[in-house]
Amino acid sequence: MAEKFDEATQKELASFLETQQAIARLNSSIQQLTTTCWDKCVTSTPSTRFSRSEENCLANCVGRFLDTSLFMVQQLEEKRIQHQGGR
Repeated sequence: MAEKFDEATQKELASFLETQQAIARLNSSIQQLTTTCWDKCVTSTPSTRFSRSEENCLANCVGRFLDTSLFMVQQLEEKRIQHQGGR
């Protein structure tokens, strides 16, 4: 079906699909983060507030996730730039 489109449209579709796949990966990562941090940090029955230790644990867990995600995004961006430069 893609062969019915001109080259510019095919590139646009490929870019759109790549973006959608990245969004799906991000959503999956967020779900994994939520599950992991919740299981690791929330040790009591949830009420209207987290305990101080739960708050600290959740903040640290999310902070590490964000640090790791930022690092991964930077690495992927560098690879993308290198890939585009090689064309």
